[in-house]
Amino acid sequence: MKKINNLVLGVLLAGSALLYSCEKTQTTSDGIEYKYIKQGDDETKDGEFVVYHFTAKTGSDSLFISSYDQPVPPYLQHLDSAEAKTGIDEIFLNLNNGDSIVITSTAEKIFTPEGVPPFLDNEETVTISIGVLNVLEEEVFEDYFNDLVAEQQKKQEEQAGVQLDEDVQTIASYIEENNLDASKTASGLYYVIEEEGSGPQVEQGDKISVNYTGYVLDGTVFDTSIESKARESNTYNENRPYEPFTFDVGQGMVIPGWDEGLQLLKEGAKAKFLIPSPLAYGPSQRGAVIVPNSILIFDVEVTDVEKQ
Repeated sequence: MKKINNLVLGVLLAGSALLYSCEKTQTTSDGIEYKYIKQGDDETKDGEFVVYHFTAKTGSDSLFISSYDQPVPPYLQHLDSAEAKTGIDEIFLNLNNGDSIVITSTAEKIFTPEGVPPFLDNEETVTISIGVLNVLEEEVFEDYFNDLVAEQQKKQEEQAGVQLDEDVQTIASYIEENNLDASKTASGLYYVIEEEGSGPQVEQGDKISVNYTGYVLDGTVFDTSIESKARESNTYNENRPYEPFTFDVGQGMVIPGWDEGLQLLKEGAKAKFLIPSPLAYGPSQRGAVIVPNSILIFDVEVTDVEKQ
């Protein structure tokens, strides 16, 4: 069987068969509480694939991650040899067909060791709801998954085309209302070069560093690499560094709008990108500010270009 990569954001874990009590509300070894809304009867066997959906909400009931917005549901392969390293591991390693679970704990416990997302406080309550859709033997999983991917990709392409047209119209209105001198690429990306820069041109494969501030059309900032901007927008997080973001261009490490837009710039350039949702996160939700089909705006500065 070919190696299958999980396409969905989130912590997707390999599984093992762990014993659990019949109590409906339980606590993991590191203090994460979880409750079985519904408990499946059949224990998942070694090598089987568990397909599930999940949502994650803040203490104020604000949804910030949902697998229902993804092209395909997440999955994990159940392996008896796997070991749980965190409480979240314990829960995911225990998933059986028919399970419906609600997890409630602090962001720090849930997101250890990956680190708490910048839009959450360490002690903020997070609720994760998990529902197992199916448990499949390895022999049938690949066909099931490939059929699901093909169906969803076709649907997503059709929806993305319609959404792009709508977003382009919305961006054009925003540009007119804000008197921006913007240019548009064939893909639908709008950009404004505010300072040309005098360094080397950014090209695919370059390692570059970028300072940025990202916000949505109403001006709400969702992320920035600049400490003063973070404090000004009330998004400051003392647990993260504020410094230029470094990555390899054209390798899929960032959203398509960035990979395309940054190759229009030189080292030292400052620009504004107005990115339609199909070139950003599409129908996916990325926190409380980036809802499905969000148009994103980025103020960027290319601080360094390293040719490879």
